[in-house]
Amino acid sequence: MFPLARCVVTGGAGFIGSNLVHRLLCEGHQVAVIENLATGKRENLLGVEDSVEFILGDIRDLDLLLRVLRGSEVVYHQAALPSVPRSVQDPASTNETNVTGTLHVLLAARDSEVRRVVLASSSSVYGNTQVLPKKEDMPAEPLSPYAVSKYTNELYARVFSRMYGLETVCLRYFNVFGPRQDPQSQYAAVIPKFISAALHGDRPVIFGDGEQSRDFTYVDNVVEANMLAATAEEVSGEVFNIGCGSSYSLNQLVASLSEILGTAIVPEHRPQRPGDVRHSLASIERARIRLCYEPSVTFADGLRRAVEWFRDCSRGPSSA
Repeated sequence: MFPLARCVVTGGAGFIGSNLVHRLLCEGHQVAVIENLATGKRENLLGVEDSVEFILGDIRDLDLLLRVLRGSEVVYHQAALPSVPRSVQDPASTNETNVTGTLHVLLAARDSEVRRVVLASSSSVYGNTQVLPKKEDMPAEPLSPYAVSKYTNELYARVFSRMYGLETVCLRYFNVFGPRQDPQSQYAAVIPKFISAALHGDRPVIFGDGEQSRDFTYVDNVVEANMLAATAEEVSGEVFNIGCGSSYSLNQLVASLSEILGTAIVPEHRPQRPGDVRHSLASIERARIRLCYEPSVTFADGLRRAVEWFRDCSRGPSSA
């Protein structure tokens, strides 16, 4: 990253985006945030709000993007409608935000002469392939509208790199968790939901038998990957897995939380949901070689940090 570069973070008040904003500011960069607050929260930027140029707006607004991106060095595109279940219920909204919105980000970046766009993609693009670990050269087999939207974004990014010369890098996130993640939404990710339930004495819900596994990735690892992707050489148009290269079942997650909290957590089992992937494990060799990426926070350490953060939020995560 160039010293004091102006960076734009779309979705910068969301979970991953806000963690990225804090890191960029710590390193001395000028940061603008585009946020419609559909899933992001202003409180995620507490303590840095005076240092951020906050633009309340939507990535589907091309004219707004053209104004904001002018003079920027890097765009970190984190804005999206998350969640597989949400996309199954409402595929049109997912497509409008995730696909049309991303196309507008790429168009505005191209026309504003942004040097590079780093885009958030998802391990969901792999679908239920039985081959593990999942490598970037495997065929995409998306199972949900959300996964389709993320894969479409990757294709657009590759085309903009090859056709227009806009530098793009796509990062396929594997089950990110950590501070500022919202456990209250009906579409919340599994770890904040489980922590919230445990801290309130409730039973976490597992859809299926609990043997489905995930490459749970602490958010600091993902933020580091974004920073590396902004500066790595000769990677334009490419896609990289960002995980830890190890996987844990939901039953193992419950056991780990029980150990951290010193209590016996008994989950409630419900039928498996449509669109859910059975197993997910990242090969991170390409990211190691091309981005010099190395996860610094393990699943165990990250889980302890997440529990402490949620516990410190008014002795529970309801205000997180």
